[in-house]
Amino acid sequence: MKRITKAVFPAAGMGTRFLPATKASPKEMLPIVDKPLIQYAAEEAVAAGITDLIFIIGRTKRAIADHFDKAYELEMELEMRGKKRALEELRAMLPLNVHYIFIRQAEALGLGHAVLCAEPAVNEEPFAVILADDLIDAQPGVTRQMCDLYDYYQSSVVGVQKVAREETRAYGIVATDPMTDRLHRVTRIVEKPRPEEAPSTLGVVGRYVLTPRIFHHLRQVGRGAGGELQLTDAIQSLLAEQQVLAYEFDGVRYDCGSKAGYIKATVEYALKHPEVGAEVRRYLTERFCPGPAAD
Repeated sequence: MKRITKAVFPAAGMGTRFLPATKASPKEMLPIVDKPLIQYAAEEAVAAGITDLIFIIGRTKRAIADHFDKAYELEMELEMRGKKRALEELRAMLPLNVHYIFIRQAEALGLGHAVLCAEPAVNEEPFAVILADDLIDAQPGVTRQMCDLYDYYQSSVVGVQKVAREETRAYGIVATDPMTDRLHRVTRIVEKPRPEEAPSTLGVVGRYVLTPRIFHHLRQVGRGAGGELQLTDAIQSLLAEQQVLAYEFDGVRYDCGSKAGYIKATVEYALKHPEVGAEVRRYLTERFCPGPAAD
């Protein structure tokens, strides 16, 4: 029985919803308070016991590799200035037992193609897939929750949540047989169905734990919705030979691929931040819930 030790982070998309902010910087580097989205995703993986972080990046995504590289000059500058706390936080960002692997995706041909690009690094092992723009606030992290399920069932697991029926065209949607309150056996999965054709309102969000057999199916399926290689289609094909589970995770998801979701996440994480939380809460209270005017 193999534990999950590898995670894939597809990060080669263009981030057009956030232009011009993403013209020269990846959307995964957009900060939530003082950490970029990709760092929250990496920390979630490390907290699940994952030691090999595999980033699928495009030609404009060097900032991601630079972020996870050692910054000798910056560390030296912080040390010279006596900024010990900042230096400790910077060094703690790179655990010694974690390996960082960067693979170039020459063309952004869909999530399925990004996952397929990771095959040489994943090899014949089960692995997680984490989409950084789905920021999920959970304790323990959702990846840990799903890896624990994989350990028990030895089956692929997709993270799902209930979505409004009118929003099904934005998600992969699963049809399932229930197993427990939060766990279901997937019988069918469809990429971005119209509301009237959706088999349910359980939408797949950016967390997967997959067996290596998925690579075979990614090579076999053709391009699907949007002319891209869809991971959803490969999972549907995988169902013919392996069980796949859908897990309604315990946590709060922020869709940071949308501007509204990104702003909501920034506000919520700012309110919890030990350095600025009290000030932000005071500002929001005074701005939106002012008390009676003084005489």
